[in-house]
Amino acid sequence: MQMPRMAKGLTAAFVTKAKPGRYGDGAGLYLLVREPKAGGPPMRWWVFRWVRNGKMREAGLGSAWGRTAVGLADARIKARKLYDIVRDGGDPLAEKAAAKASALAAAGKAVTFRQEAERYIAAQEAGWRNAKHAAQWSATLETYAYEEIGNLPVSAIETGHVIKVLEPIWSTKPETASRLRGRIEAVLDAAKARGYREGENPARWKGNLAHLLPARTKVKKPEHHAALPYAEVGAFMVKLRKQEGTAARALEFAILTAGRTGEVLGATWAEINLRDKVWIVPGGRMKGGREHRVPLCARAIEVLGKAHDGFLFPGANSDQPLSNMALLMLLRRMEQRDITVHGFRSAFRDWAAERTNFPSEVAEMALAHAVGDKVEAAYRRGDLFEKRRRLSSEWARFCATPQQAASNNVTRLRA
Repeated sequence: MQMPRMAKGLTAAFVTKAKPGRYGDGAGLYLLVREPKAGGPPMRWWVFRWVRNGKMREAGLGSAWGRTAVGLADARIKARKLYDIVRDGGDPLAEKAAAKASALAAAGKAVTFRQEAERYIAAQEAGWRNAKHAAQWSATLETYAYEEIGNLPVSAIETGHVIKVLEPIWSTKPETASRLRGRIEAVLDAAKARGYREGENPARWKGNLAHLLPARTKVKKPEHHAALPYAEVGAFMVKLRKQEGTAARALEFAILTAGRTGEVLGATWAEINLRDKVWIVPGGRMKGGREHRVPLCARAIEVLGKAHDGFLFPGANSDQPLSNMALLMLLRRMEQRDITVHGFRSAFRDWAAERTNFPSEVAEMALAHAVGDKVEAAYRRGDLFEKRRRLSSEWARFCATPQQAASNNVTRLRA
């Protein structure tokens, strides 16, 4: 190791007026001055230089000009500390890197998996094709991962933790489990890139989880029953009406109106006509792109409560709607893990076909499904709407009668 020779000391006045060049202050401290850009003042900064194994090494000590300028006295203090490290056989750059790594490791102990996942989603969202992708990421992690590893530091997550998250659904929901594994892997890769983790990714498939879990292609896909049988809807509604909170009311409204989840959660009071007992969903919010009128039964209006501004079912922030996850988590709390909100539309359709005499096109119109031109013309005259109003009332009555829902007897309702 070789230290630079002592140089004639600089002065504060010289630092501010020096022309482009390199000026030594002694003990390895140098002032570098470069030509100005676009007519501005010359650029000045401090460096500490030393020689190790015949090679010149350099460490920056900060700017010597501008608002954040490091003064001559402070630059000398910084340089002296590095001088002492070099004199004792150390490497200032290596020690700086070690200090940074230590700081990142400490940060990794504080950053939880949930925090890193939310940061990852926010960073990637702009590059994803649509907003639903971000919602799916959040929903998957919220449903299956956060309970187990959400509050763990990203630096502490190991293969055992990942296995504990995946095993419960690996055989029953292989597609979901595979996506979940990939998402956990991506979050942990991001954490490693930030310096919060070291070593291999515990969610990696090849050479890791592939030895602990069967390949997804070899897992037999089970038959899912996403829709609750319509005969059990009445009993379910009894339990639902005992649940408190906005999510419970939103789900009940969705069941009574046979509406899609997005249509219900995005609904505003501006779409509700309480006088005519109708909910008018704009075409821009409909899957088919056309306006849809929904008759409101007495119970649906009761669920809505008093009219006000904004969303029918607001989330934590009143200016945002309730999230899809709120309804899914509600079903989980009710121990209904094998059904979906969308499945209640299927239950409604089966009930209409098997328990009523209403024409199929009436039920199809109630579900906002596309039907023939003649029916559309009838819809414009309003007769199908009135039939749908009667169908809606009968559906609400059926939903409110668990004994009827449990009965095997078929009572045909006249159209």
